[in-house]
This record gives sequence, C-alpha cells and structure tokens, in this order.
Amino acid sequence: MSPIVRIAAAPSLLGGSIDLLPNECRHGPTRPVRPWTADPGTVGTVAVVGAGKMGLPLAAQFASHGWSVIAVDIDPAVVAAINAGRSHIGEEPGLAELVADTHAAGRLRATLDGAEAAREADVVVLIVPLMLDAASHPDHRSMDAAVAAVAPGIHAGSTVIFETTLPVGDTRGLYAPWLAEASGLTLEEDLFVAFSPERLYSGATLRNLATYPKLVGGVGPTSTARAAAFYDSVLDADTVAMSSAETAEFAKLADTTYRDVNIALANQFAAYADRVGVDIGEVIAGANSQPYSHIHQPGIGVGGHCIPVYPHFLLDRAPELGLVALARQVNDGQVGVVLDAMTEVLGTLEGRVVLVLGLTYRHGVKELAYTRALPIITGLAARGARPLAYDPLLDAGEIAATGAEPWTWGDPQPDVEAIVTQTGDPAWRSLDAGWFPGLRMFVDGRNTLREIALPEGVAYKGIGGRR
Repeated sequence: MSPIVRIAAAPSLLGGSIDLLPNECRHGPTRPVRPWTADPGTVGTVAVVGAGKMGLPLAAQFASHGWSVIAVDIDPAVVAAINAGRSHIGEEPGLAELVADTHAAGRLRATLDGAEAAREADVVVLIVPLMLDAASHPDHRSMDAAVAAVAPGIHAGSTVIFETTLPVGDTRGLYAPWLAEASGLTLEEDLFVAFSPERLYSGATLRNLATYPKLVGGVGPTSTARAAAFYDSVLDADTVAMSSAETAEFAKLADTTYRDVNIALANQFAAYADRVGVDIGEVIAGANSQPYSHIHQPGIGVGGHCIPVYPHFLLDRAPELGLVALARQVNDGQVGVVLDAMTEVLGTLEGRVVLVLGLTYRHGVKELAYTRALPIITGLAARGARPLAYDPLLDAGEIAATGAEPWTWGDPQPDVEAIVTQTGDPAWRSLDAGWFPGLRMFVDGRNTLREIALPEGVAYKGIGGRR
C-alpha cells in the first residue's frame, strides 16, 4: 500500500511556478559586415528604439553578441547614462554590468536622433510603450511617434521589427505601409518588416532572453527569415518562425489573456471557497497535482504593463470575446470585494485608519502601472477612510502622490484599525502587530501571510484563504 502524502508535499504545477533553465550561449565568432544581409555568423548595426525597462536589456543583449547597438530614447538623461556606460534601470540582475561592458567595448551607445540611428542601422527594433487610453482602447501615440522618428532614416535593406505588443493586424495593416510609403521602398523586396513580441518579466529580463523561445512573424516570408536570422544571432534561446505577423501578434495576446482569464477563474473559485468554508490554496494545490490543471493564484487584482492591458487589445478588435471581458471585470472587481469585506468587519470605513502595504504593481519592481494600490486608496478615501501607505521602493513624496499618507516602517500607529497587503513582499512577514494596538482586521491580499502572528480578536481575511 502506498504511503499517504500530504498535498503540500506533492510536486507543484501551480500557475507561475514552472522554472525553465536558460540556454547556454551557442554562438561562435562573428564577422562584422556592412550591409548586413542575414548571412550566418555575421553581425551588423541595430537601432533599439525605446531604452526603457525592456529596451535597455535588449540593447545590452544584442551588443553582448557582437552587434553594434544604437539605443534611441527621447529622454536626454537616459541617453547620457548609456553613453557614460551606466544603466538607468534598477532591480535588474546583471544589466548594469552588461551595459558597462558592452559600452566599454565600443558596441553600445545612445542617441536622441531616431532618423540618424535608423540610417546607420541594418535592423531597427521598436520597443516603446503602447498602453490604453481613458476608454480602454489601445493608445498608439508613443508608437506612432517612434515610427515617425525613424521613418526618414529607413533605407534599402532595412529590417524593421516591432517588439512592442500590438493589436492583431497592426504590423501589416498600419506600420508596414507607413514605412513603405515614407521610404519609397517595396515590402519584401528592399524593406523587411516583422513582429516579434517581447516576453520579458521585470527583474529577470536577461534570464528570460536566454530561456523563452523567440516568436517571429513577418509581413512575408523574406521578412520573417530576415528577422529570424537576426534573433538567431543575438539570442541563446530558440527562434520560432511563425507563419505571419498576425500569428505572432495573436500569440502574445493569447499568452497574457490566458493568464488574466485564469486568474479571474481563481478569484471566482476563491469567492466560492469563502462561502463553503474551505481554503482555496489547498484546493488549487490539490487540483494542480494533476498535470492537466494549471490554476493560477487568486488575489486583490492584477497590475503591470501586460496582463491588465493586452486583453483590451483583443477586445478592441473582437468585442465578441465575452469571456475575456468578464475576466477583466472580475479581476478589476477584486478591490471592491476587499473593501466590502473590510466594511463588513469594521461596520463602516468612515473615519477608519487603514494601512496599505505595497504600492507597486509587484513587489521588488518600482513600477506603478495599473497597480491595484491606487484604486484601493481611492476606494478607501471615497468611503471616508484615512489611508496610510508604505512601500520599501518608494519615498515619502512618491507615496503621498498616490493619495495616501506615508507611514514609516516600525512607527507605532494606535489608530490603525485595518491593514491590507497589496503586494506579496516577504518583508511583511516581519510586521509586528504590536505597532498597531487598535488593529481589528488584517487583509492578506496575496495569500502569502497565513502564518502571520495576530493578536486575539484581529480578523484575518485572505482571498479565499483560511488560517
């Protein structure tokens, strides 16, 4: 008879826990050529347009594999930092060293002049933000400006690759014709345009570049082959040539939208777990011990540049995707679920002092894009509460700009009646409830603190999590 094994000790296939190993570099010596025509073993010049959190790691990666890289940005401070051999991006392991090394080797420099960079380059990679407008439609202004900036420098033989996530059809229907008309070149003859989505995670970009297959789809077979040859020369992960730009665009949107829908399902499961009195964490661990189940984690909501944004790129062109729309409503609605739970325990939020821990969209990443902390703070204030907040990555002025009063770690606050964690920062485990003698409720917004010591009479509320 087989021994009984507790679920917690079984192998986990929990959403997001699969950790792939990066590939070893397999490239041999390279030969600089001009112009670059995609011959194996050759390198040329590439312009990376947008030197931000994702663009700078790409630029450094390309330079580390022998390419001459021109980083293009609209921020003079960013350009100056790169030209001094410094990374302006923090919390990104290995990036500062790679920028310094490739700059010292003469293969990485920066400029404000997109047209001149494109004129010098064999390959132009665009990776600038494309977010949402106030009505949750794709906002193309930054990408339009980037394309307008490089278009005067596009020349015969240019390969232009869009890495910014785009709605399906934009590479072929919007930007390729724009570049062809501006340059007077002919697509698939002397101008090559492709889409290849970035698949990077802040805090692990260089590792991701060596791990995840690179999807590439062009406006035609020659564009696909050119773009694939470029990535094959600069990345250690596999390059996957897809049948079209649209297929590659859709693949990225399907990836991120799947996660949003999966998290929404987990959030609805969590609500039911609360109603029937079971722990959703145990339920998910049990379900995911069978390899066909890959349920993600519930939480207070979804933030960041990707998961809350890209489903809207699909909905903008395909409003009939009702499941996608519902998932967005469920995940954005988690803030209301938490505020209602606090109201139920405290009776009212009017005049209550509530501490919000973690303001960035994810712990360890200094970025507020679509963070759920902002609607939490706004919602608390709208219900008459006085929100305090703390995040180890933000200073007092940055915290105050969110609408909350800054709180200093370890400062006793007898008026605080509720605490809500918006990130899963491990630092919260050292929180001392003794700092808050008036505490009545603790909301574990990421289900990471079920073992936290709380005084008797303090209500613990997880997202479907029980103690």
